[in-house]
Amino acid sequence: MVDHEDINRLRAHAQALAGGAREASAEAVVQRVFAIQSQDATAADLGVRVRARDLTAGAIRTAYEDERSIVRGWYMRGTLHTIPSDDARWVARLLSPRILAASSRRYRQLGLNDDLRRRADHLIRRVLAVHDPLTRADLTGHLTTLGVRPDGQAPFHLIRHAALTGVLCHGPRRAGEATYVLLDDWLPPAGRFQGEGDTALAELARRYLAAHAPAAEEDFAAWSGLPISWARRAWKLLAESGVITEYGVLTVIAGRPWELPGPSDSPDVRMLPAYDNYLVGYRTREVSVPAAHQARVWPGGGVIRPTVIADGLAIATWSRGSGARSVQVSAFEQVPPEIQRKVDMEKDAVVRFLKPTT
Repeated sequence: MVDHEDINRLRAHAQALAGGAREASAEAVVQRVFAIQSQDATAADLGVRVRARDLTAGAIRTAYEDERSIVRGWYMRGTLHTIPSDDARWVARLLSPRILAASSRRYRQLGLNDDLRRRADHLIRRVLAVHDPLTRADLTGHLTTLGVRPDGQAPFHLIRHAALTGVLCHGPRRAGEATYVLLDDWLPPAGRFQGEGDTALAELARRYLAAHAPAAEEDFAAWSGLPISWARRAWKLLAESGVITEYGVLTVIAGRPWELPGPSDSPDVRMLPAYDNYLVGYRTREVSVPAAHQARVWPGGGVIRPTVIADGLAIATWSRGSGARSVQVSAFEQVPPEIQRKVDMEKDAVVRFLKPTT
């Protein structure tokens, strides 16, 4: 019988969050975990940092802006994620049609009919070809020429529509603000994998399991935003090709060693940012966060607080003080001295990471 402790330690190790697993670069982190939650840019950077070894915020910016090896966009569940740039096109082709269909009601509410969305895509493409990179405010100013009101949510949804239709992607940050560029100018022309249809579905499921297993079809559906029927089809395709195998009632990638050494006397402590993959990448929560403390992590209103984990199990939440000068940790229960020492080391690392460069 597989217990929760084994599962959370295996999942945390797959996510480079336990067992001493850390990657050497931002690109390596994103390649390993496939997607980093990126609704908040600082939280996304912290999500890369916690899985890496001595990585600076500047090195992450280099991966985004100079190497262009990682890119931020609307992918799983229609929310912002950072994924490997090589995978941006095929993932968008697989997921965007469903995201666009799910957005149709909101488009109607905002008066964004098919014709207006097409004209907005054309305008954005033409403007970015001459003036990129541009901020949301810059693009909003151009969209007003189509009769789009600058206030409200219409400009955002038209910019997101242009991303979902392959016109634009996130570019360099300007004074801390996101900018947008033409996708075809910014990213490499094609990645190593360019499958379509069921081939792409199976590949997405394989990437998910590589970074999240042991997991179930329902977990993949919750993470990706795809219907459970699609998840079951993906599992069937992977099983038929021998890619996956059973791990109790869950699934893992076949051919990998799925036995970890027992817990050490010196647990691996990490400080996860808000909305981290490790907390939202599964349908249920009980494996990673003790039931008695789940309301501390998920207080309601869509909030998922920054969390401290030890060997994959949540032991506290944390928050930043004024600026980047301090970090406060709120433990669920009293922690042993050795864990507290490692929490203090992580706090110092986070403060150093967030400290502005001069």
